[in-house]
Amino acid sequence: MSELIQLEKRGHTAIITINNPPANTWTKASLKALEETIESLNADRNIFALVVTGQGEKFFSAGADLKAFADGDIGNASVMAQAFGQAFDALVRFRGVSIAAVNGYAMGGGLECALACDIRIAEEHAQMALPEATVGLLPCAGGTQNLPWLVGEGWAKRMILCGERIKADKALSIGLVEEVVPQGAALDKALELAEMAGKQSPSSVARCKTLVMSARDGRSHDDGWRMERELFIELFSTEDQREGVNAFLEKRPPEWKNR
Repeated sequence: MSELIQLEKRGHTAIITINNPPANTWTKASLKALEETIESLNADRNIFALVVTGQGEKFFSAGADLKAFADGDIGNASVMAQAFGQAFDALVRFRGVSIAAVNGYAMGGGLECALACDIRIAEEHAQMALPEATVGLLPCAGGTQNLPWLVGEGWAKRMILCGERIKADKALSIGLVEEVVPQGAALDKALELAEMAGKQSPSSVARCKTLVMSARDGRSHDDGWRMERELFIELFSTEDQREGVNAFLEKRPPEWKNR
């Protein structure tokens, strides 16, 4: 694992820290490390939730280092675009609950990383933007797809087409983040939510997440309801389903196996 991506495990929660000061910019190496780290966490049945944050007090992540694109090399651009896409697609597809603890500026690929998470907690001093068009680029790691889903087409266009930067309170009001907390408190709040998620059946959570995300695909209500029934029945092939029901009936905390 690259030192640019730090991994800590606390019980059923994994904490990934983007560690490339001063601005926690993404590199080909750190994107690959993120992808590989998430793959390893998916294979770790003891991990139910994931928190992503940035090193330091000022930046969650400022996105890509623009020096990587200064020479206009198409081959390098293709490599970086693919690296961004694979890393953040892996984050979207993490089987458990993913929470971004946005502890500062989240710009470009930094915001796209947060958008790839299930939940976003922002500190009150945080600022967010997708300013790629300002420098002749465009968001290539899900920004143009995930942002409109969360905030609507109008605000997505303001941020992407007009380059508007927003503060944490505005991000909360338009639905870009779920909560704003004081400076220094995002990680603790994210860990609190992760602990709550850890009390849920991980087998159920994975299937619920699949169903919620499938709503973005434009399926009909009939298809969505059919999928709900199918995945509900599928749970009866898991150990967690039997454990959850019996623990409730026996008035004891469940012991999830993630199986």
